[in-house]
Order: sequence, then structure tokens, then C-alpha cells
Amino acid sequence: MKLHSLTKALLGAGLLMMTGTANAEFTPDKPECIAPAKPGGGFDLTCRILTTSLDKSGLLKEPMRVTFMPGGVGAVAYTHMNSNRREDNNAVVAFSSGSSLNLALHKFGRDLDVDDARWVGAVGTDYGAIIVKDDAPWQSLEELVVDLKANPNKLVFGAGGTVGSQDWMKAAFLYRSLGLDPRSMRYVAYEGGGDAMAAVLGNHIQVYPGDMSEIKGQLDAGIVRVLAVLSPKRLDGDFADIPTATEQGYDMEWPIMRGFYMAPDVSDEAYNYWVQQFNELYQTAEFVEVRNHQGLFPLSMAGDEYEAYVKAEVEKFQTLSREMGLLK
Repeated sequence: MKLHSLTKALLGAGLLMMTGTANAEFTPDKPECIAPAKPGGGFDLTCRILTTSLDKSGLLKEPMRVTFMPGGVGAVAYTHMNSNRREDNNAVVAFSSGSSLNLALHKFGRDLDVDDARWVGAVGTDYGAIIVKDDAPWQSLEELVVDLKANPNKLVFGAGGTVGSQDWMKAAFLYRSLGLDPRSMRYVAYEGGGDAMAAVLGNHIQVYPGDMSEIKGQLDAGIVRVLAVLSPKRLDGDFADIPTATEQGYDMEWPIMRGFYMAPDVSDEAYNYWVQQFNELYQTAEFVEVRNHQGLFPLSMAGDEYEAYVKAEVEKFQTLSREMGLLK
């Protein structure tokens, strides 16, 4: 090998070693999981899956604290990370499909979009469900549909979110699939899923378009019934007997991703470190155990794959919102 070729090769190898060392040596000094809601909700659950599985697997040497930053289904946290902590290498922020919907509806601010974050990875997915009280007169989605078509204004839907929210969208999706105008739906907005569940049990509303992971306790207690799960195929385990909307003849799927992003100007070393943490975490038995215990289903993707997923989801919600008359 000629001298200058050897020198170039050695220099290249040196640069690779330096880059690899920088990635390998970066560790967060104050790792933080930001849950953009009050304690007890879905974002809290998302952070809990990450912090618990990182701790049990031993992948993170420093304890990871959880910070709550409620407001706008993630809007306050998204604005905060873009305004005040653009280069924070320590923090990952919980995100969900509900946040994707609000991002699509410009509820995070007209000046912020899906490119104003670095998308790290997902920890699982949930699925929407059409939920009624156990003594409700309907045993199947078809029976509910018959009543709904006969008198669209009779039944009252309710969930934890206003018109245009993710739960409202599930109900509107059902209305639209039946050729009904979603804007004619009788809908009651509650502060959260717990309040909506109480309203179903108290007969204040008849139908709750909620999430599967939220209702396992009520299902086990025999006080609610799921007429359809909005998944591409039947779920495993305790939910295996619940039919999908698709198998009942209704083209309705509603996955609910749960994952994380970082601030837009974090270093490449920090971003790559966290992506690698997620990829390693997916391979551990501890992560699978924690995710399953929290009632989520597999959705393991990080880095570029996860970014593509989030961007496609936001675009899908923008299209759906236009069809529902929520966006021009």
C-alpha cells in the first residue's frame, strides 16, 4: 500500500474510532422521562414501562426520574421542549397516537409540526374498542349498528376527550362507516377515561369508544362488554374471545402507539445513544414482561423506522380530519 493511502486509511480508522467512542461514552447524567399529563394516565403508563424495564434490565446505570407536564395531550410539553430545552440530551418525552392526531390538527401550534422533534422509539401499542355496560342490550357490534341506524340521535357516546380527539374519532369513524354524519352524533366529553368509564357504568352514556389496556380490570369484574376491538386481528391471551370490527364486517382499525421523542437540537451522540437503548431493550425479557403487564401489545421500532411511522400516522390523521370536516 502506498504511504498516502496508508495514511488515509489510518486517519479514517481513527475517525471511526473517535465517533464510536463518542457514541459509546455518552451517557445521560440526569436521565428523565417526561409524561405530558397528570399522574395515572396513558403517558404515565408509557414512562412507567420505559423506566421500569430499563431499571430491571440494567441497561441504564443512573435512575430515571419521571416529570409530569400536563396540557393539551402533549402540546405543552412539545412547546416546552422546542422553546426552553431544545438541546436537552437527558430527556425523552412520552408520545402517543392521540398526540399525533393533535399534531395533525395543529393543536401543538401553527409553528410546530412533526419535524420539530427527534423520534426515538416505541414501547408498544394499544387498540381502540367499542365498550358498553355488561347489561346493555347489545351482544355484538351488528346489534348496536341496527339501533344506531334506526335512531342515530338516541344513543349517547362519551369518552375522555373533546370533539376531534382520538376517542371522538373512533366513534366518528363508526358513524362514517355507516353512512351517517359524525357531526350529528350525541357525544359527551370527559376529563379522562376513568370519568368516561364511570359514565358508562352510571348509564349517563351508552357507548364508550375507549382503549383495551384501560378496561382489563372492568372486563375481569364482568361489568363491561367489548362489542369490538379495533385491531387487524384478534388479540392474544385474555382478549382472544373478543371479535374485531373487521371480522364483523366493519372496516375499522385503530392502533394507539405509545413511544418517545427528544428535543429537536439534541446531539447526534445523545440521540443515537437513546435509539440504541431502545433497540437493546426490545431484546430483553424484562421489557416484554413489563409491557405485557401494562396491557400493551408489541410495537418495537426505533430511530428511522419509528420516525417514518410517526410521520405516516400524522399524515393519515390529517387526511381523516379533512374527511371529518375538522381540517380544511
